[in-house]
Amino acid sequence: MFEAYALGALDAAERLGLEAHLATGCKDCAKAVEEARWLVSQLAYLAPEAAPSDMLKGRLMQTVRAEALQAAKQSAATKPAIPLWMWAGVAALFLFSVFSARNAEQLRKDIRTTNERAASILKERQDLEAQLETAKREAVILTDPASVNIALASSDPQSPQLEAKWHSKLGIVLTGQKVPAPPGNRVLQLWLIPKTPGGKPIPSLTLRPDAEGKFVLLVANPPELMAQTKALAITEEPEGGSSQPTTTPRWVGGVS
Repeated sequence: MFEAYALGALDAAERLGLEAHLATGCKDCAKAVEEARWLVSQLAYLAPEAAPSDMLKGRLMQTVRAEALQAAKQSAATKPAIPLWMWAGVAALFLFSVFSARNAEQLRKDIRTTNERAASILKERQDLEAQLETAKREAVILTDPASVNIALASSDPQSPQLEAKWHSKLGIVLTGQKVPAPPGNRVLQLWLIPKTPGGKPIPSLTLRPDAEGKFVLLVANPPELMAQTKALAITEEPEGGSSQPTTTPRWVGGVS
């Protein structure tokens, strides 16, 4: 995060977190921030060298000579002619100003592009870290002996059986293969059926199988405790899910 911090590409929460850590007096991180600031300062030297084109220099010198000649004619009767070296100095100064302005603008564009690229790389890294964390959590739930196996069967003999594993601390992982996708924009939605008599089904996440009918759904924070749930059910719902089931469950599995 040090380079992104030096570029000003961190969001407010990340910046405050890093600055709070630096305030603890961590010498290693303070040194890393200084090195990152030095690295960012060197971006100014990445701009390629450039020079005015021959056409631009020729046009400017032609204009300067014409104006110098006209001024000399107008003041010849009363004033001595302005030395040519002075006009040459004016032309050189003008050329330098034009070149410096263009070079500065290019440098600003390079720095802006670098900032945008740094922010994009940081976002990609955060997404990858989130995906890795999700994959680790799923792997633990699927392999931990403490997880409870739940088989969800369908009343349709042609439909495949779904499987779920519920870890009391890490959540639920629901998997399926060769599951036909709902028509149109409709989705499959997971429900937790409470043990409380007359209790209403508790809505959870929605999903759509991929082109091969596979899916893996992680419910990191189930809305109900395992001990208070008697079954899991899956219904077909409109896109975005529903607060209450609108169709008969296609799959149901008891939690033992």
